[in-house]
Amino acid sequence: MPTPERTSREAIIAVGRDLLEVEGLAGLTMRAVADRVGVKAPSLYKRVRDRDELVRLITEATLNDLGEHLRSAAAEPTDAASRVAALALAFRAFAHRFPAGFHLIFALGPVGTRPSHDLIVASSEPLLEVAGALAGPDHALEAARTLTAWANGFIGMELAGAFNLGGNVDEAFAFGIRTLTSALQLREGVPAAR
Repeated sequence: MPTPERTSREAIIAVGRDLLEVEGLAGLTMRAVADRVGVKAPSLYKRVRDRDELVRLITEATLNDLGEHLRSAAAEPTDAASRVAALALAFRAFAHRFPAGFHLIFALGPVGTRPSHDLIVASSEPLLEVAGALAGPDHALEAARTLTAWANGFIGMELAGAFNLGGNVDEAFAFGIRTLTSALQLREGVPAAR
Protein backbone atom coordinates (compact mmCIF):
# COMPACT_ATOMS: atom_id res chain seq x y z
CA MET A 1 0.00 0.00 0.00
CA PRO A 2 1.22 3.52 -0.72
CA THR A 3 2.40 5.51 2.23
CA PRO A 4 0.28 8.55 3.20
CA GLU A 5 2.97 10.84 1.76
CA ARG A 6 2.33 9.27 -1.65
CA THR A 7 -1.40 9.77 -1.41
CA SER A 8 -2.39 13.23 -2.55
CA ARG A 9 -5.53 15.11 -1.71
CA GLU A 10 -6.21 15.33 -5.46
CA ALA A 11 -6.09 11.53 -5.76
CA ILE A 12 -8.44 11.17 -2.81
CA ILE A 13 -10.90 13.62 -4.39
CA ALA A 14 -10.72 11.90 -7.79
CA VAL A 15 -11.35 8.50 -6.23
CA GLY A 16 -14.14 9.99 -4.13
CA ARG A 17 -15.83 11.44 -7.21
CA ASP A 18 -15.67 8.08 -8.98
CA LEU A 19 -16.97 6.27 -5.90
CA LEU A 20 -19.81 8.78 -5.55
CA GLU A 21 -20.95 8.07 -9.11
CA VAL A 22 -20.83 4.30 -8.62
CA GLU A 23 -22.04 3.90 -5.03
CA GLY A 24 -23.95 7.12 -4.36
CA LEU A 25 -23.53 9.39 -1.36
CA ALA A 26 -24.29 6.59 1.11
CA GLY A 27 -21.44 4.52 -0.33
CA LEU A 28 -18.97 7.40 -0.11
CA THR A 29 -17.20 6.39 3.08
CA MET A 30 -13.70 7.13 4.29
CA ARG A 31 -12.98 3.38 4.36
CA ALA A 32 -14.18 2.88 0.78
CA VAL A 33 -12.06 5.80 -0.47
CA ALA A 34 -9.04 4.57 1.50
CA ASP A 35 -9.43 1.09 0.02
CA ARG A 36 -9.54 2.47 -3.52
CA VAL A 37 -6.63 4.85 -2.94
CA GLY A 38 -4.65 1.99 -1.41
CA VAL A 39 -4.12 3.14 2.16
CA LYS A 40 -5.61 2.28 5.54
CA ALA A 41 -8.59 4.45 6.50
CA PRO A 42 -6.74 6.24 9.36
CA SER A 43 -4.11 7.40 6.83
CA LEU A 44 -6.77 9.24 4.89
CA TYR A 45 -7.31 11.58 7.84
CA LYS A 46 -3.81 13.00 7.26
CA ARG A 47 -5.11 14.54 4.04
CA VAL A 48 -8.84 14.97 4.73
CA ARG A 49 -10.19 15.96 8.16
CA ASP A 50 -13.41 13.92 8.02
CA ARG A 51 -16.20 12.72 5.75
CA ASP A 52 -17.87 16.14 5.70
CA GLU A 53 -14.68 17.70 4.39
CA LEU A 54 -14.39 14.91 1.82
CA VAL A 55 -17.93 15.58 0.60
CA ARG A 56 -17.20 19.33 0.47
CA LEU A 57 -13.99 18.77 -1.51
CA ILE A 58 -15.80 16.48 -3.96
CA THR A 59 -18.64 18.99 -4.30
CA GLU A 60 -16.16 21.79 -4.95
CA ALA A 61 -14.22 19.74 -7.52
CA THR A 62 -17.46 18.87 -9.29
CA LEU A 63 -18.66 22.49 -9.20
CA ASN A 64 -15.32 23.69 -10.55
CA ASP A 65 -15.53 21.09 -13.33
CA LEU A 66 -19.08 22.22 -14.18
CA GLY A 67 -17.94 25.85 -14.27
CA GLU A 68 -15.19 24.94 -16.74
CA HIS A 69 -17.68 23.09 -18.95
CA LEU A 70 -19.99 26.12 -18.90
CA ARG A 71 -17.16 28.53 -19.71
CA SER A 72 -16.16 26.40 -22.70
CA ALA A 73 -19.75 26.13 -23.92
CA ALA A 74 -20.37 29.87 -23.64
CA ALA A 75 -17.20 30.77 -25.53
CA GLU A 76 -18.29 29.50 -28.95
CA PRO A 77 -21.57 31.19 -29.96
CA THR A 78 -21.73 34.95 -30.39
CA ASP A 79 -25.38 35.84 -29.78
CA ALA A 80 -27.01 35.55 -26.35
CA ALA A 81 -29.75 33.11 -27.39
CA SER A 82 -27.24 30.66 -28.90
CA ARG A 83 -25.02 30.99 -25.83
CA VAL A 84 -27.95 30.19 -23.53
CA ALA A 85 -28.69 27.09 -25.59
CA ALA A 86 -25.03 26.03 -25.50
CA LEU A 87 -24.91 26.52 -21.72
CA ALA A 88 -28.12 24.58 -21.14
CA LEU A 89 -26.93 21.70 -23.30
CA ALA A 90 -23.55 21.64 -21.54
CA PHE A 91 -25.32 21.71 -18.15
CA ARG A 92 -27.47 18.76 -19.19
CA ALA A 93 -24.56 16.79 -20.65
CA PHE A 94 -22.57 17.31 -17.46
CA ALA A 95 -25.50 16.08 -15.36
CA HIS A 96 -25.80 12.94 -17.46
CA ARG A 97 -22.09 12.26 -17.15
CA PHE A 98 -21.92 12.92 -13.38
CA PRO A 99 -25.48 12.51 -12.04
CA ALA A 100 -24.52 11.96 -8.40
CA GLY A 101 -22.05 14.85 -8.45
CA PHE A 102 -24.60 17.07 -10.19
CA HIS A 103 -27.15 16.26 -7.50
CA LEU A 104 -24.58 16.96 -4.79
CA ILE A 105 -23.96 20.47 -6.14
CA PHE A 106 -27.61 21.39 -5.63
CA ALA A 107 -28.22 19.45 -2.41
CA LEU A 108 -28.39 21.41 0.81
CA GLY A 109 -26.27 19.19 3.01
CA PRO A 110 -24.73 19.96 6.39
CA VAL A 111 -22.75 23.21 6.57
CA GLY A 112 -19.40 21.38 6.53
CA THR A 113 -20.22 19.75 3.18
CA ARG A 114 -21.23 22.89 1.28
CA PRO A 115 -18.94 24.47 -1.32
CA SER A 116 -17.37 27.86 -0.72
CA HIS A 117 -19.37 30.92 -1.73
CA ASP A 118 -16.47 32.16 -3.87
CA LEU A 119 -16.47 28.94 -5.89
CA ILE A 120 -20.23 29.15 -6.40
CA VAL A 121 -19.82 32.69 -7.71
CA ALA A 122 -16.91 31.74 -9.98
CA SER A 123 -18.69 28.74 -11.48
CA SER A 124 -21.82 30.86 -12.05
CA GLU A 125 -20.03 33.61 -13.98
CA PRO A 126 -20.66 32.19 -17.48
CA LEU A 127 -24.37 31.88 -16.80
CA LEU A 128 -24.62 35.32 -15.17
CA GLU A 129 -22.82 36.89 -18.11
CA VAL A 130 -25.06 35.24 -20.70
CA ALA A 131 -28.19 35.94 -18.64
CA GLY A 132 -27.21 39.61 -18.48
CA ALA A 133 -26.73 39.73 -22.23
CA LEU A 134 -30.10 38.03 -22.69
CA ALA A 135 -32.30 39.85 -20.17
CA GLY A 136 -30.26 42.98 -19.56
CA PRO A 137 -27.77 43.68 -16.76
CA ASP A 138 -30.49 44.73 -14.31
CA HIS A 139 -32.10 41.28 -14.58
CA ALA A 140 -28.99 39.07 -14.92
CA LEU A 141 -29.36 37.36 -11.55
CA GLU A 142 -33.10 36.76 -11.94
CA ALA A 143 -32.62 35.39 -15.46
CA ALA A 144 -29.74 33.15 -14.36
CA ARG A 145 -31.82 31.79 -11.48
CA THR A 146 -34.78 31.16 -13.77
CA LEU A 147 -32.65 29.30 -16.30
CA THR A 148 -30.87 27.28 -13.61
CA ALA A 149 -34.08 26.37 -11.79
CA TRP A 150 -35.78 25.26 -15.00
CA ALA A 151 -32.79 23.25 -16.26
CA ASN A 152 -32.15 21.66 -12.86
CA GLY A 153 -35.82 20.70 -12.51
CA PHE A 154 -36.02 19.31 -16.02
CA ILE A 155 -32.77 17.36 -15.68
CA GLY A 156 -33.70 16.12 -12.21
CA MET A 157 -36.96 14.72 -13.56
CA GLU A 158 -35.16 13.25 -16.55
CA LEU A 159 -32.51 11.52 -14.42
CA ALA A 160 -35.22 10.17 -12.12
CA GLY A 161 -37.12 8.70 -15.08
CA ALA A 162 -40.13 10.88 -14.31
CA PHE A 163 -41.12 11.72 -17.89
CA ASN A 164 -43.71 9.00 -18.42
CA LEU A 165 -46.02 10.49 -21.04
CA GLY A 166 -43.93 9.59 -24.06
CA GLY A 167 -42.64 12.05 -26.57
CA ASN A 168 -39.09 13.10 -27.28
CA VAL A 169 -37.30 14.43 -24.18
CA ASP A 170 -34.53 16.03 -26.26
CA GLU A 171 -37.14 18.00 -28.21
CA ALA A 172 -38.84 19.00 -24.96
CA PHE A 173 -35.53 20.29 -23.59
CA ALA A 174 -34.89 22.29 -26.78
CA PHE A 175 -38.46 23.66 -26.61
CA GLY A 176 -37.83 24.76 -23.03
CA ILE A 177 -34.62 26.52 -23.98
CA ARG A 178 -36.31 28.39 -26.85
CA THR A 179 -39.32 29.31 -24.71
CA LEU A 180 -37.28 30.60 -21.78
CA THR A 181 -34.89 32.46 -24.06
CA SER A 182 -37.80 34.25 -25.74
CA ALA A 183 -39.49 35.02 -22.44
CA LEU A 184 -36.35 36.41 -20.84
CA GLN A 185 -35.59 38.58 -23.86
CA LEU A 186 -38.96 40.29 -23.63
CA ARG A 187 -37.55 42.99 -21.40
CA GLU A 188 -37.66 46.69 -22.09
CA GLY A 189 -34.72 47.63 -24.27
CA VAL A 190 -33.68 44.03 -24.98
CA PRO A 191 -34.43 42.70 -28.48
CA ALA A 192 -36.45 39.49 -28.80
CA ALA A 193 -34.78 36.31 -30.06
CA ARG A 194 -35.07 35.52 -33.74
